Amino acid sequence: MASRYPDSQPRAHAVAAQASPCDELAIRAQPVARDRPCARKRLALSATILGSSMAMIDGSVVNVALPSIQRELGASIAAMQWIVNAYLLFLGALVLVGGSMGDKLGRRKIFIAGIAVFTAASAACGLAPGMSWLIAARALQGVGAALLVPSSLAIIGAVFEGEERGRAIGTWAGVGAITSSVGPAAGGWLVDAFSWRAIFFLNLPLAAATILLALASVPDSHKADAPDTLDWPGAACAAAGLAALTYGLTEAPARGFADARVLGMFGAGVALLAVFIAIEAKSRDPMIPLEVFRSRDFTGANLVTLLLYFGLGGVLFFLPFTLIRAYGYTAAEAGAALLPMPLIIGVLSRFTGGLTSRFGARALLVAGPCVAGIGFGMLALPVAAGGYWTRFLPALVVLGIGMTITVAPLTTAVMASVPGERAGVASGINNAVARVASLLAIAVLGIVFVWSHDAALSARLDRLHLPHENLRVLDEDAVSKATSTPLVRARADSIADALRAVALLSAACAFGAAGVAAACIGRRK
Repeated sequence: MASRYPDSQPRAHAVAAQASPCDELAIRAQPVARDRPCARKRLALSATILGSSMAMIDGSVVNVALPSIQRELGASIAAMQWIVNAYLLFLGALVLVGGSMGDKLGRRKIFIAGIAVFTAASAACGLAPGMSWLIAARALQGVGAALLVPSSLAIIGAVFEGEERGRAIGTWAGVGAITSSVGPAAGGWLVDAFSWRAIFFLNLPLAAATILLALASVPDSHKADAPDTLDWPGAACAAAGLAALTYGLTEAPARGFADARVLGMFGAGVALLAVFIAIEAKSRDPMIPLEVFRSRDFTGANLVTLLLYFGLGGVLFFLPFTLIRAYGYTAAEAGAALLPMPLIIGVLSRFTGGLTSRFGARALLVAGPCVAGIGFGMLALPVAAGGYWTRFLPALVVLGIGMTITVAPLTTAVMASVPGERAGVASGINNAVARVASLLAIAVLGIVFVWSHDAALSARLDRLHLPHENLRVLDEDAVSKATSTPLVRARADSIADALRAVALLSAACAFGAAGVAAACIGRRK
C-alpha cells in the first residue's frame, strides 16, 4: 500500500521492548521545522535518546525493585501496584496534551520542563521516607514523562528529514533496544549492591546531561497548525476517571466488590470517563478527536493494542515479583531473567519489517498475538519450581517472537487507517492506549493474582493442617533465609500458582487480540 504522506513508511530496524508500538510513526508524522534548522543534529539526537531512555526503562527497572521497596517500607501488595500505576496513570492520561503543549509552546521548552519535573520527582522518590511520599513522587514522575516523551519524538521528526530521519530513528530505536534489554538487570544490580533508592538517584546526572545537550543543540521549534487551546478539561477528566477505576480495582481484593467505597470509585470512574467523551465530542481542539474511531481498522488496531499490552503489562509486573518472592532470585537475577524477550524484539525486529508488505497487516496481527498467547500460556504450565531454563526461558522467547511479529503491522494498520494529516494524532492515541492498558492490567490482574494466591494457599494450609492465620503473606517474604519448611514452600508455591493464573488470563487476552484483528482489520487489497 502506498504511503499517504511523505517519509511515513516504517523501515526495518531494532525496536525497544519498552517503547510504545507507534513511536516511530509519531516521529515520521512530524513536519520538519524549516524555520528553525538544527546545526548540531547529533547532539540533539543524543539529548532525545537520553531523555526518552530515562522514561522508557523507568517502569521495568522499578518492577525488579518492588520486593526491596516492600521490605524496607512495609508496603502492601496494593501499595506496590500504586508505585507503578501512579506513574502509568499520569503518563497515559497526559501524554497527548503533553504533545500538544510541545507543538504550541515549543518542543525544546516542554522537553526540558519535562526532564526537570522528572528529575525532581526522581530525587523525591530516592528520598521517600514512606509509601505515600513514594507514590506521590511517582505520580509526579509520570507528569514529567508525559511532557518529555512526546516532545523527544517530535524533536527527532522536526530536526531530521529524508534518509537522515531514517538513520536517526534507527539509532534512537537501537539504543532503546539496548537499554530495554540491559536496564532491568542493571537496575537489579543497583538494588542488590546499593539500594532501591539508587535507581532513582541515577536519573539525576543523566537528566543534567540531557538538559545541557538540549540547551546547546535543540532548536525550540513549534508546529504551525498547533491547536489554539489545550484540552485541559479532557485531560483532567481522563486522569480522574482512570484514577477512580484503578483505585476501586486495587482495593477490591481486600474490601470486596460489594464494598461501598469500591462501588463508589467504580461509579465515579465511569461517570468521569463519560464526561470525558462528552468533552471530546464538543471540544474545538480535543486531545482525542472521536471521529478517527469511525475507521473500523483504527478501532480494531487500538483494541488489539489494548488487549495485547494488557497481558504484557501484567506479566512484566508480576513475573519479577514472583521470581524474587517465590523462587529466591536476587533483583539482578530477576532483571537478567527478563533479558531474552527485549533482546529478541530488538534483534528480530530488524528483519520482520518486510513481512507486512508480503503478507499484509491483518495476517500478522492475527499470527503475532497468537504466538504471544502461546508464550503467555507456557508461563502457566506447571513445570517444576525454579526451572528457569525449562519454564521461563522458552516462554519468554516465544512471547518475544510474538511481540516482534505484531509491532510493525500494528504501526502499518494505524498509519493506513487515517488520513495523512491525522497520522500524528492516531499514533499518539495508540501509544496512550498501550500505556493505559498496562495501568488497567496491573489493577485487574492484581485481583486475579491476590485471589488465586489466597485460594491456592488456603488449600495447601488445609492439607498441612495449619491455621489460616498464615493466609495473607503477600506482604511478607515467602522465601525464608532459614531452612525451607512446609509452610515456606506452601507460600512460595502459592505465589507461583498466582502467576500462572495471571499468565492464563494474559494468554486469553492475546488470543482475543488475534480475534479482534481477524474481525476488524481489513484484508490487504
